[in-house]
Amino acid sequence: MSKNTVNDTSEVAKAVIRRNTEEVQGKGNYALFDQLFADDFLDHTPQPNSTPDKAGALKLYKTLRGAFPDFHAVIHWQIADGDRVTTYKTYHGTQEGEFLGIAPSGRRIQFETVDVMRVQGGKITEHWGVANLYSLVQQLSAA
Repeated sequence: MSKNTVNDTSEVAKAVIRRNTEEVQGKGNYALFDQLFADDFLDHTPQPNSTPDKAGALKLYKTLRGAFPDFHAVIHWQIADGDRVTTYKTYHGTQEGEFLGIAPSGRRIQFETVDVMRVQGGKITEHWGVANLYSLVQQLSAA
């Protein structure tokens, strides 16, 4: 594979991940989710009580938007290595629905994540991620 082919693959992969972050997670465009995620998608780091597949990812996205209707991310940077994209971002939102057993509080939250997603044939096929959910729980539980 030539250097230009690798660069092209990386740029396409970054654009797919950016669309997922901005349009699906940030705007709730679930029709686009279905287009961007491969049917055999595998999440190597699923959240507790979730499945490591496409249905599990969609459930998580809908749960987050249900609890935080203004849920969105600020992407700080992305780095691509071929078909794998690493993204560092901060999610923001206002809790207007129950989340992790915590009643709606109206609190504004933010938490950081780093994730890696693989994009093949224009679709997200794999995910690995780490999120600072402890910080999120602290913000929601604060008196």
